[in-house]
Amino acid sequence: MRTAFIETLVEMAEADPRIWLLTGDLGYSVLERYATRFPDRYVNVGVAEQNLAGTAAGLALSGKTPFIYSIANFPVTRCLEQIRNDICYHGANVKIVSVGGGVAYGAAGYTHHGIEDLAFMRALPHMAVVAPGDPVEARHATRAIACRTGPCYLRLGKAKEVIIHGQPVDFQLGRALLVREGRDLTLISTGGMLETAVAVAGELTQAGISARVLSMHTVQPLDVDAILRAATETRAVFTLEEHRPTGGLSSAVAEVLAERMPVHVPFRKFTLPDEILPTVGSQDFLRALAGLSGGQIAKAVRGTWTVMTEEALP
Repeated sequence: MRTAFIETLVEMAEADPRIWLLTGDLGYSVLERYATRFPDRYVNVGVAEQNLAGTAAGLALSGKTPFIYSIANFPVTRCLEQIRNDICYHGANVKIVSVGGGVAYGAAGYTHHGIEDLAFMRALPHMAVVAPGDPVEARHATRAIACRTGPCYLRLGKAKEVIIHGQPVDFQLGRALLVREGRDLTLISTGGMLETAVAVAGELTQAGISARVLSMHTVQPLDVDAILRAATETRAVFTLEEHRPTGGLSSAVAEVLAERMPVHVPFRKFTLPDEILPTVGSQDFLRALAGLSGGQIAKAVRGTWTVMTEEALP
């Protein structure tokens, strides 16, 4: 996804001189293509994320469209006050890009995990929160946030993500993408869990369960209509995200179901655990440790579906 992002940003910067890129001394082997092409619109502020956010806010209030780039939690938690006060308070047109969302940098430990970011960003005023599911969505999302006036947060994976969308997509902020139709239940994923959601749907098909898959690439503003359709047209809703249990996609979907659905809809979330993962390792290893592998989720969904169908029998 990060390659899709930087290639798209370079394309946009060719046509729009307002676009700037700032980093906190990270992004080597990724950002060089932009820095070489636009040295006058590229700033490395050093390991100083608060300055990174403040400088971007100043550029935005001067009519520029700055993108700030760093890995995992660094462009979020290290400068949360500056994002809140300098950027959101003024509605500044700053685009915050976090690469390696979730536990993509799992080998570096908890300090490099980006697993509370969706909750933090959802809580801020004026902030659009976007987590594309594959490189195709990442390209569209980069363009979409550049066109949207106001602060935006873009959560990317790290590298080597599988392309899910083989055909052109109608990407719009705040509108989920229907990746796979299904009549029995709905899997709603955000970010890099889309590949897993599609794999789970395939396993469920073999078990005779028809699963709809939605890519909820925009967590804020949320596609309420897509959630309500899923809750009325299928019999259960499951969310998949590489994030802590509180404040992310699952919380957003649960709020919609609780507030807008007149009848109970079976709902279950698949997230990282509330506790800090006790070890380090690859992203796949840590996902499996948290019960987020495709096989683990498919087994859990089948179990829930079996209980539901047995309870519905006369």
